[in-house]
Amino acid sequence: MSEYGATVAWHLQRGTEFDYEHFNRDHEWTFAGGEVVQASGSPEFYGCANRVNPDEAVIAATASCHMLTFLSIAAKRGLTVLSYIDQPVGTVEKNPEGRMAITRIVLRPRVVFDGEEPDGGALEKLHDSAHRNCFVANSLKADVRIEPT
Repeated sequence: MSEYGATVAWHLQRGTEFDYEHFNRDHEWTFAGGEVVQASGSPEFYGCANRVNPDEAVIAATASCHMLTFLSIAAKRGLTVLSYIDQPVGTVEKNPEGRMAITRIVLRPRVVFDGEEPDGGALEKLHDSAHRNCFVANSLKADVRIEPT
């Protein structure tokens, strides 16, 4: 078992209003290693577009977990990966219960191997294995799809 944590900190700025449309959504995430991420709400909900929002973080964490799991599996199978680039897209909409949720995440990894590349079927099996073993994907209710490019 492993446990992970972070500090999420927000403070009301002096002299500012605290009502739904006006309170500042900007805050910080501080992780154990000292990394600080400037975060906010999504722009659709009065957040700052120049900061990471929780929806983007979930989508990036899902893609990152899939990538790291994929790279681990490839390494264990003796495959050398030269690059792995993904541009995931998540959809936020009402779920079947009528609540706003990330309902779908589509990963579009482009993987370049050194030497002979696995054929389409073998590459699909690598991605399927990575998806089944990704801690983040296993924690989500959203439909996570892998569409290698």
